[in-house]
Amino acid sequence: MSIKKEIIFYLAIFLIILTFSMVTDSFDYDLWARLIAGMGFVETGHVLKADFLSYTPVHTWWDHEWGAGTIFYLCLKYFGGYSLIILQALLIFGIFFTASRIVKMRYNGSHCNIIFYFFSLMAIFCTLNNPVRSHLFSFLFFTVFIYIFEKVKRGNNKLLFAVPVIILFWNNIHGGVVSGMGLMLMYALGEFLNKKPFAKYLITFAVSCPVMLINPWGWDYIKFLLMANTMKRPTIVEWMNIFSPYQMGRHIRFKVFMIAVVIAELISFIKKVKIPDWYKNLDKTKYIIIFTTLYLSIAHVKMIPFFVIASICFIYEDFYALVQNIKLPQWKDNAIYGVVFVLSFLTFFTKEFSLPVGFNRYPVKEVEFIKQNKLTGKIFASFNYGSYVSYKLYPYNLIYMDGRYEEVYYDYMLPLQTKFYLVLPDWNRVMEIFPADIIILDKEREVYPVILKSKDWKLVYEGELSSVFVPADKVKDKYIMPTDDMDYYKNHLFDTFIRFK
Repeated sequence: MSIKKEIIFYLAIFLIILTFSMVTDSFDYDLWARLIAGMGFVETGHVLKADFLSYTPVHTWWDHEWGAGTIFYLCLKYFGGYSLIILQALLIFGIFFTASRIVKMRYNGSHCNIIFYFFSLMAIFCTLNNPVRSHLFSFLFFTVFIYIFEKVKRGNNKLLFAVPVIILFWNNIHGGVVSGMGLMLMYALGEFLNKKPFAKYLITFAVSCPVMLINPWGWDYIKFLLMANTMKRPTIVEWMNIFSPYQMGRHIRFKVFMIAVVIAELISFIKKVKIPDWYKNLDKTKYIIIFTTLYLSIAHVKMIPFFVIASICFIYEDFYALVQNIKLPQWKDNAIYGVVFVLSFLTFFTKEFSLPVGFNRYPVKEVEFIKQNKLTGKIFASFNYGSYVSYKLYPYNLIYMDGRYEEVYYDYMLPLQTKFYLVLPDWNRVMEIFPADIIILDKEREVYPVILKSKDWKLVYEGELSSVFVPADKVKDKYIMPTDDMDYYKNHLFDTFIRFK
């Protein structure tokens, strides 16, 4: 393929990614905690190890995303909120660019068939939130590691020296570094079964292990990572099985993609079995990675990108081997690129290039109501809203908890809150142990009508998403209502009272 065609291909991929990054209208609930952590590091020069946002008991803040938070905050500070969308687009593009180079390394045919990459993008975007999430760094480094190890398989052993250096940075950017360590072991096992040199992967793994100790917490952080990667999270949506009752009707694009690539690979595998010495020539490493990532993606929604990445890197060649004899019009590529460019530029011209405010996901007006009326004290809100509430209202308000549940809070905190929301036996126990001054309550919660009828709590503001309650004996005669001007919230989205100096 000519350089010109490659440039057009990569430009089209980037435009697709940037377009989807712009039109996705949901924030990552934990973005605000990441910005607070990044601000703390930039302004104080050290990693925040103790929580100060909550009124409930907390342990050491094991912030496995402090490096990502620092990057996010620096982008926000120097380039504005829109830069977080561009950062997301660049990270995802980095994943697909690296994956395409792996395809080029492994496949003798064209590595730039845009249709396969387009459907891969559709599959992966179902797990991404705007404007950017810390785990994108792990997905990128995971792809880079596959590239390095595939090069090593072909004799370029010098690249292994880069692995511990990458581990050092990865370990301090996101806790997903464990996927990189696991990938090394998968390559070691796969190459052992392939009867090819495998000790070099084990040696690299052994060298990388002590590098993992270079972090703000030392050995204790390693114990935290082991705990965090094995703990059960049955009530956390992104950690659910993709075929669980809640997720059954969701992530359809990924499920279609998964079924398609699995069928394609089964057909390819059956064909290989018919060839003499098929087992000897079978790339066991490839199948170990495919089956491992497939299991993880089924077991946990959050792990879906690992299988998509592995599919691009290892199944692309098999998929196109099945359809290579299908004759398509010569103009198909030009037509596809034309549609991509037209739709992308239409999006850029018709949609404002700024962060979505997320009114349908966040209690924006509810928080503004609390701020305008100077309702100080302890706020009980969903852990999804916690870091946003902290970002906007600290130090005048403290929260029950937020999405840093394993990083900061004790195991009993989330179940105690869940029991309250579902009105399970002893549901009000959480209010007896940790009494609050304000409740921000989703209207869809089972407990909402109970609190609405309660003599202890009074509704003082009703929003579209949720409502604000205060104790009955603290109700004022008059309240200031938040503005309905959407531009106001957009222009002040990243305003915060938090200061470290």
